[in-house]
Amino acid sequence: MNVRHIAPIVSSRLTQGTGKQWGKGWVCGSCRSKAQPRAQFSTSRQLSEKPYYITTPIFYVNAAPHVGHFYTMVLTDIHKRWQVLKGKNAILCTGTDEHGMKIQQAAAKANTPPKEFCDLTAETFKSLAKRANLSNDYFVRTTDLDHKEAVQFFWQMLKEREYIYESKHEGWYCVSDETFYPESAIEKRLDPYTGRTFMASSETGKEVEWTSEKNYHFRLSAFKDELLEFYRKNPEFVVPAARMNDVIKQVSEGLEDLSISRPVERLTWGIRVPDDESQTIYVWLDALINYITKAGYPWAPGNEQALGWPADVQVIGKDIVRFHCIYWPAFLLALGIDPPKQILTHAHWTLNHQKMAKSTGNVVNPFFAMDRFGVDVMRYYLAHDGGILNDADYGNHFIVQRYNKGLQGGLGNLVSRVTRPKIWSVSKAVASAHKGLLGAPDEIIEAQIRMLEELPGKADAKMAELNAGAALQTIMEAVYETNKFLAAVAPWSLSKQAIAESDPIAKQELENRVNSTVYHSAEAVRIIGILLQPYMPSKAAQLLDMLGVGDFKRTFNDAVLGGDPSYGAPMTPLGRCAHDGLFPPLAVET
Repeated sequence: MNVRHIAPIVSSRLTQGTGKQWGKGWVCGSCRSKAQPRAQFSTSRQLSEKPYYITTPIFYVNAAPHVGHFYTMVLTDIHKRWQVLKGKNAILCTGTDEHGMKIQQAAAKANTPPKEFCDLTAETFKSLAKRANLSNDYFVRTTDLDHKEAVQFFWQMLKEREYIYESKHEGWYCVSDETFYPESAIEKRLDPYTGRTFMASSETGKEVEWTSEKNYHFRLSAFKDELLEFYRKNPEFVVPAARMNDVIKQVSEGLEDLSISRPVERLTWGIRVPDDESQTIYVWLDALINYITKAGYPWAPGNEQALGWPADVQVIGKDIVRFHCIYWPAFLLALGIDPPKQILTHAHWTLNHQKMAKSTGNVVNPFFAMDRFGVDVMRYYLAHDGGILNDADYGNHFIVQRYNKGLQGGLGNLVSRVTRPKIWSVSKAVASAHKGLLGAPDEIIEAQIRMLEELPGKADAKMAELNAGAALQTIMEAVYETNKFLAAVAPWSLSKQAIAESDPIAKQELENRVNSTVYHSAEAVRIIGILLQPYMPSKAAQLLDMLGVGDFKRTFNDAVLGGDPSYGAPMTPLGRCAHDGLFPPLAVET
């Protein structure tokens, strides 16, 4: 029998033992007691559009965050800010995953009640988001009441449509990964330190234990064909393409039904199954629903997209692809809910070429890194060197290299060369350009013009591919090219020649060439500064202040050659010398 074609059992009300009303007309208690949230935007056109919605994964609170979590936050934030730069309403949701066996065990080890244990670590992740200058609109916790009610409603809808059944389950369970693994994914391993042999997941290397228990299952096997059809219609659902291919291969080989609850005698810390207090909802079903919790689920008819669902992009690490790219769309398709449009799966950061992991202590404290190098420098480094397909190795010496070459020697040097000299005026060069007084460009200036005309589109194309690192490298290439342009034309020498020139015509030609060079260099700084705002919000704002770019002339639409006729007068001190400007020398040891 094809379970996908079982007619849903529709009951107008299902009454739980607690007195809570379930069914199609169900409204949670907290929602009945307060007005429903509404997206508030500035124009009627914007109100009619679905906001751009992007999420980080919710981070597990069994230990403190490391720089890998920081990278995921920054990568997500860059994509959100890029959409805002382009004039779109955008929503970013992040948060913490606080249920499950690992939390229960970590709290017991700390001799702390689970909720208190979660409160402490969740605050650390909140602090990281704030310190990292994350522009998140929501911070969801799976212990929040609205999330609990959303999960229980989602469960009830799955059960009502007969996608949940009760059965005995036997298999290899990994507490660390919070998942069952098939026999084909298990191997025997040897602990090199103790000599102990143990069974482990071949995928993660984490220890597993044989478990036999009665619990609830989701009919995942019934969704093989529907998932494959969804992937066929949405070939860029998973980025990069190599992981999309892996997902398709895994689903094509067949799916087993998924155990989605645990007996309370084994797992007390979690959301209880509606109508069955003896079972706790599986942490991954619980956790995944967070993405629609803050998008307003369960929705009133017609309001599904008001807070952004379906998500435009969900950003995750490559180690949780199966949960987000197979289980999650299957859960959603079961209830007729659109899956997210794209899932960006990034690679890991390694330290000494070993994966960063809280369990091994091979981690970098992101707060210490920001103390040492600064928030924007770390955001730049992580975006520039972080891997999407391949892992990247973290090192302080790499950060110093990126700073010295790209920020201090590249961008900082360029800003100083354009804005500091007294022998020319940026504002005068801008005014001359908009009055048509620069004269005909020569071959060198024409090349600079072509580069500036192409830069925004090239960067935006990389962002559309969800490759923020490649977009950043495109922007930084414009920094290096403009420094070469300045060196080739040498306007400081031309300016001195103009001062000494007695022939009025020759003098004017030299002045025009100086102004043209200064203008096209200043335009590069202005456009680059605008495009760098999603990456380095504070430093980019400082750069644009130094150049005298008005607050309302900093959008993507302004990042075109000739897009601003009014800048040039600094709105912030340029410093006494280049070394106390935008990127002073690092006062740290490598």
